[in-house]
Amino acid sequence: MKEIMTAKNVKLSYGNFEALHGIDLDLPEKQLTALIGPSGCGKSTFLRCLNRMNDDITGVKISGDIRFNGKDIYSPKMDLVALRKHVGMVFQQPTPFPFSVYDNVAYGLRIAGVKDKKLIEQRVEESLKQAAIWDETKDNLKRNAQAFSGGQQQRICIARTLAIRPEVVLLDEPTSALDPISSMEIEKTLMSLKHKYTFIMVTHNLQQASRVADQVAFLMNGNLIETGPTEKMFISPKNKVTSNYLNGRFG
Repeated sequence: MKEIMTAKNVKLSYGNFEALHGIDLDLPEKQLTALIGPSGCGKSTFLRCLNRMNDDITGVKISGDIRFNGKDIYSPKMDLVALRKHVGMVFQQPTPFPFSVYDNVAYGLRIAGVKDKKLIEQRVEESLKQAAIWDETKDNLKRNAQAFSGGQQQRICIARTLAIRPEVVLLDEPTSALDPISSMEIEKTLMSLKHKYTFIMVTHNLQQASRVADQVAFLMNGNLIETGPTEKMFISPKNKVTSNYLNGRFG
């Protein structure tokens, strides 16, 4: 199994406070890895290291080695725009831009300099179909994306991320702001796309992790406690702390 991203001894501190204490994690290609653990354990902080979203925070210091397709993403030679084209991100709150569905999904392509109208049209339709939101938007492509429901907005955001054809998509609790039905729609979307993209998802919902993930990584207090195939992690975790967390003894 090919690893598309690898993290070795990743540490992150805000001033004197160390939030990540040396994370080692391999992220297999075309699978969904779920990052689980109690609130404040470092899940989202680690996720944001994977496309350098923590860079702009004042006083942040990151060390260790993170590689994408073998390349050191923290190398001074790394082109950040190119990295984020390959490693896209979907946030917790749906964040469509305040313009039409079409312009939202086409946004990244235009920024990347794509001028071919036919290609943009084709990519917009493909991406909306992949994100399972085409049927609800095809007759309303000129409508403001913010006029749709929360679940629909989140799928429009997923389509926007997919339009630039990333290899990896980072998802930071993508369903936590949504109702259960919308959450299930997003889960179905992710399940149908796993063979095309690599997903790395932070979730506080253990049932969700058990349903959609191929691999689960459990973090606590800035440490990676255990990682493994989903079924194995849920049925027979090696670490007592993992077992206690999965059985609801804390969290």
